Amino acid sequence: MSDYDFDLFVIGAGSGGVRAGRMAAQLGKRVGVAEESMPGGTCVVRGCVPKKFMVYGADYGASIKEAAQYGWSVGDVSFDWPLLRDSIQKEVSRLSGIYSNILEKNGATLYSERAEFVDAHTVRLTTSGKTITAETILVAVGGTPWAPEIKGAEHAIVSDDAFTLETLPERALIIGGGYIASEFAGIYAGMGVKTVQAYRGDRLLKGFDSEVRDEVGAVQTNNGIDVKFNISPVEIKKTTGGFIVTFDDGSKIGTDVVFMATGRTPNTGTLGLEKAGIEMDKGGAIKVDALSKTTAANVYAVGDVTNRVNLTPVAIREAGAFIETVFKNNPTAYDHSNIASAVFTRPPVGTVGLSEEDARSKFGDDIIVYATKFRPMKNTLSGNPHKAFMKLITQGADEIVIGIHLVGDYSGEIIQALGICVKAGLTKADFDSTCAVHPTLAEEIVTLTARS
Repeated sequence: MSDYDFDLFVIGAGSGGVRAGRMAAQLGKRVGVAEESMPGGTCVVRGCVPKKFMVYGADYGASIKEAAQYGWSVGDVSFDWPLLRDSIQKEVSRLSGIYSNILEKNGATLYSERAEFVDAHTVRLTTSGKTITAETILVAVGGTPWAPEIKGAEHAIVSDDAFTLETLPERALIIGGGYIASEFAGIYAGMGVKTVQAYRGDRLLKGFDSEVRDEVGAVQTNNGIDVKFNISPVEIKKTTGGFIVTFDDGSKIGTDVVFMATGRTPNTGTLGLEKAGIEMDKGGAIKVDALSKTTAANVYAVGDVTNRVNLTPVAIREAGAFIETVFKNNPTAYDHSNIASAVFTRPPVGTVGLSEEDARSKFGDDIIVYATKFRPMKNTLSGNPHKAFMKLITQGADEIVIGIHLVGDYSGEIIQALGICVKAGLTKADFDSTCAVHPTLAEEIVTLTARS
């Protein structure tokens, strides 16, 4: 038995922190976990889970309208925002409780307080003042919304606030062009809100394949979203009828809600990392090596706080690798390449591997691009204007598949299976030899021809 209070102390009970705490406790280690908010972290409490429920809510409205061409007569339809909001929060509370139970049933001690470093082996709980020591400390506090400091910024909401609005606005202005901004613009538009999305760049989803970015722009327009490019807000002014936002080009937009979806930063602000000798990069992310070790020998960090790949499943995998490294004497580095992901616009994006731009930068002309764009069968009767887009990129004489990009219904589901193919290094010949499932949207991925 060591002289420390715990073998492992975890700061943050999100997906990565809970996974690490549970696994360590199951190995018989003495584990403490501190969480200042609800267990479950960003994903469960104020991120992917409640957001996906809101996407479903928006999609149901569109489906009701489209059902008429499939023979369904629908009477008066109305949307009850408080009902959806409260149903989502009830489910969030249930899931958060499961995370708490996972820790406690496995013998971990959960502290519902914020923890800050005193030194590399000691933390202080900020509410009770209790001081705790641990042989190893894992930082898994995730990220937090970031918004520009403009005049009147206090009048804006961020993604943390979007799930519990008292009333659904008639007008919403979404500032930003990333996945959070694009997803919430689609959500609000689907719920009947007059939605404007304003972005400082010239295309949405910076960092994604250029054709995917173009397709998502079309998706937003088809959903009735007024997308404005190349403008940045400089002032938010409250008025009797809502808010007026002034932009750097002199334009003004009136709205009921200003939603700043301008990015997220690592939640390292007041952790006292410097007291433990833990270094951060210029963006506030904790510096770690391939094994998730910080510059303090006994302190590790996983998840969004490291700003490597900010996805919930990645944090979970990093946590598993941490346990292998520290408690099983099996140094394990999680492979961050070829991670499939989705953006839940309406319809969604699915992507894995290299974009065409990155592939050309890396391999030059030694790539072949296969692509198609078509109207899905489901949309031909309903009148839905959305088209599906599929793109497959191969490299070398063997045509190894190094990138796949989808925009269309079920893309988030389809890309999970295709991610396995890219991770396994399969070739275009492997795709060609696979018989299509007909009639499906997904069958197009095995019938693609090269772009001329």
